[in-house]
Amino acid sequence: MSKVEISGVNTAKLPLLSTEEKEELMKKVKLGDEQAREEFIQGNLRLVLSIIRRFNNKGENLDDLFQVGCVGLIKSIDNFDLNQNVQFSTYAVPMIIGEIRRYLRDNNTIRVSRSVRDLAYRALAIKERIYKEEQREATLEEIAKELEVEKEEITMSLDAIQEPVSLQEPAYSENTENICIMDQVSDKKNTDDLWAQTITIAEAMKKLNAKEKMIINKRFFEGRTQIEVAEEIGISQAQVSRLERMAIGHIKRIYK
Repeated sequence: MSKVEISGVNTAKLPLLSTEEKEELMKKVKLGDEQAREEFIQGNLRLVLSIIRRFNNKGENLDDLFQVGCVGLIKSIDNFDLNQNVQFSTYAVPMIIGEIRRYLRDNNTIRVSRSVRDLAYRALAIKERIYKEEQREATLEEIAKELEVEKEEITMSLDAIQEPVSLQEPAYSENTENICIMDQVSDKKNTDDLWAQTITIAEAMKKLNAKEKMIINKRFFEGRTQIEVAEEIGISQAQVSRLERMAIGHIKRIYK
């Protein structure tokens, strides 16, 4: 953001218009005065600069962001209604931000289908509306019901438009060393201890008889209830419970 010249524009020499000057120019713009339109655009480029500062950590080229912000500015000028009781900047800021965000999402290195993106944007719009109206966060159930889709689709679409983060990106600095995100990520599923335990249990399972092994598999690896196991193999629930306790006892003795 220390650049003076962005997209061929010397930002140090941008004009600074007063509120009254902007109002007068906007009236002329709406009457079709092209010279007034050019002056109005030049007089609001500082607004674009202030907005792209918010996106300075995205790793995007400043010239590109500035040009996209100018597109948003021009759209704001074309769509602004003089009869609205708001200042132009109040109307323009969300439009410029929206234009930049669309650019960043559409140029993401991970391509997301248009239908998924559209669903995510509609979900975000509902969240924003409910927060403004009721000062609370919308639930997935509410959003899904309004959009007439499954909750899982909402979750998937919102996840899909999240920007990826590099594992090499610094999470924080400790003295002079950067601690990267990768340093903070742990694999809880494939630890040495869990790996050793899995091998031990697998070896212990080999020493069970066929019926005990089948019951342990169905109960703890397939997630069946004792009643389901009993019905499936044709014995009572009490027998399943007894065989299960015996099998677990055998495994514990072998494991020790």
